[in-house]
Amino acid sequence: MTTTPDAPEAGPTGRPPLVDLATWQRARDELLVREKAHTREGDAIAAARRRLPMVEFDGTVEVVGPDGPVPFLYLFQGRDELLVYKHMWYDGAPPQGQCEGCTTAVWHLGGAVYLHARGVSFAVLTTGRWPEVAAFTEFMGYTDPWYSVRDLAEPVGGPMGYLTSFLRDGDRTFLTYSTTGRGNEPLNVALSMLDMTPYGRGEAWQDTPEGWPEGEPPCWYWRTDADGHRTWGETSRPVPQWTRPGAGPVETLGRTGGHS
Repeated sequence: MTTTPDAPEAGPTGRPPLVDLATWQRARDELLVREKAHTREGDAIAAARRRLPMVEFDGTVEVVGPDGPVPFLYLFQGRDELLVYKHMWYDGAPPQGQCEGCTTAVWHLGGAVYLHARGVSFAVLTTGRWPEVAAFTEFMGYTDPWYSVRDLAEPVGGPMGYLTSFLRDGDRTFLTYSTTGRGNEPLNVALSMLDMTPYGRGEAWQDTPEGWPEGEPPCWYWRTDADGHRTWGETSRPVPQWTRPGAGPVETLGRTGGHS
């Protein structure tokens, strides 16, 4: 049983005000109205997304995977729909130097079995040279298929960091949708979960009540050092890499240039 009064009172510094359960429930119900409206608007946007025009392209263009060059059509694995994540790449960099944002996205998926159950294939594309990509995916323990699209034009190649959808009709292939930036957030379930917590993502851009903890720069928790301290320095790794065998302390990210 709660013992706090109906009227809000000051709680510990940097915390929400204290109320009784009935008062909390009323506030929760008010927010639920907005949440339901947000959900319905999301449904309407998804419906509009399904009505976007398509772009046909040559599905016989070859990408490189563990079995060598294969036509892009192969990535559908006999299914009619395909989602791909385009993973940024640093040529010559070891695992700790590869893109932490893309690592965040791909790691959260953790397997595409539910996409397959719905008749949708999934693959990761990147511009890295295949031997480097193969070594990276083995280190990370990824089981979803990866392919190199080095030197290929859009929509198969082109800029990385995108989540892209394709449709197949026999031997014809079509680009249907693509997003990047915060549009990739559905891949990262941790962000949605953090948005339900009192402090949210802990990032400075958030709209937070006065007196709450000051936020950090965006994505501050994507890299840590061997002791678990959040840092983007040269002794850091993308967070999930510390779970991989042999992921010890490092001295350099090994990056010699920008994303390829």
